[in-house]
Amino acid sequence: MKPIHRDNTFSYLLSNIVVCAFVLWGQYSYAQTSYTWDQVRSRFEAANPTLRADAINVDEMKAQEITAFLRPNPSLTLSSDGTQIARYQGIWKPTAGTQVSPAVTYLHERQHKRELRLESAKEGTQIATSLHEDLERNLLFTLRTQFVQTLEAKTIVDISHQQLEYYDKIIEMSRARFKSGDLAQIDLDRIELLRVQYESDLQTAEVNLRTAKIQLLQLLNDRTPVEQFDVQGAFDFSDKLESLDTYRQTALDTRPDLKAALESIQQATTNHKLAAANGSTDPTFGGWYTYNPSFNNQYAHQTIGASVSIPLRIFDRNQGEKQRTQLDIGRNQQLSEATRAQVFSDVDSAYAIVNSNVILLRPYKDKYLSQALRVRDTVTYSWQHGGASLMDFLNAQSDYRGVQLAYAQLIGSYLTATGQLNLAVGREVIP
Repeated sequence: MKPIHRDNTFSYLLSNIVVCAFVLWGQYSYAQTSYTWDQVRSRFEAANPTLRADAINVDEMKAQEITAFLRPNPSLTLSSDGTQIARYQGIWKPTAGTQVSPAVTYLHERQHKRELRLESAKEGTQIATSLHEDLERNLLFTLRTQFVQTLEAKTIVDISHQQLEYYDKIIEMSRARFKSGDLAQIDLDRIELLRVQYESDLQTAEVNLRTAKIQLLQLLNDRTPVEQFDVQGAFDFSDKLESLDTYRQTALDTRPDLKAALESIQQATTNHKLAAANGSTDPTFGGWYTYNPSFNNQYAHQTIGASVSIPLRIFDRNQGEKQRTQLDIGRNQQLSEATRAQVFSDVDSAYAIVNSNVILLRPYKDKYLSQALRVRDTVTYSWQHGGASLMDFLNAQSDYRGVQLAYAQLIGSYLTATGQLNLAVGREVIP
């Protein structure tokens, strides 16, 4: 046996290390990270661009409160007069008789205009905050629906895998029966051909799962590869529902769009008060100092003065804005009533859908799933021992697959309906 050279040994070890490193890196890079609903929601609230842009709008409304409460700026006027432009008795003294007069004027706002502007701006911020919460409510429903669709797609993929694995075992047993002469060639062919349906179901389910993950990542504004992203959560239903009146009252207390409608009435009332205040007269106070060296009175070279300017509101007393804001109060009251009616409609419709899904799911969980499994296993056993026809066997397989898929789809519909009820109520009343 020839000895191995040191260089060859080092190269061999180095190559193994590199290969192991690439294998480990590949396993790490394709490792999936699974997120719960709470984690997905937190990532969405932190990263969704639409939600973040609307949050900036709330900050902008907050900044307008500063502008609304600003006082009018005073005015400074500098004037001069009496400067000579020619010689007097052969003497050139252009500034000897110059009169200098600085003046300051200030507009005084009456009837609490600044306070009313600030109050209206704060109420505008409250409305923007409520509308932001309403936007988040609607976007969270979209996110929740996509999360449920991803869970449903995962469940259907698992069901398709299990059914395909089970059917492959049936095919193996059928081939064994064929070799022993207990099964005709035509029956074996029909059994093997049915496998195409199971393969097709699995491929469709995997494509749907991938599509659902892509759409969920888009909502999260996440560029994570689909292969490394996964979600987890309970894919089941609960038949416990509160009374309809409970959900209605919770919605009236919680719905942000209804809060925004009621806040709009308050802002319209404040704006009407502001319009009435803007129809009042605001005086402008002025004061000035004058230096006039050309006065004959040597003690009157420096003087001060004051003035008050009062606009005469004869024609324009802000009548149009007063009437418009008064009408706006009634308009917002009608809109709030429409929003209230929409709240009841949303809650009633969502409650009916959830209750309908619960009614359909109860017999599936209590009876249909176990019955379909028992029928499949019984017919399969009978067919293997010559007690059932091939058609009965294939129908039993198809019925079991249909019941399982129908149950998974009903669970998905139930979870989507509970999300719709949470949306209608304004908060998560059914986890």
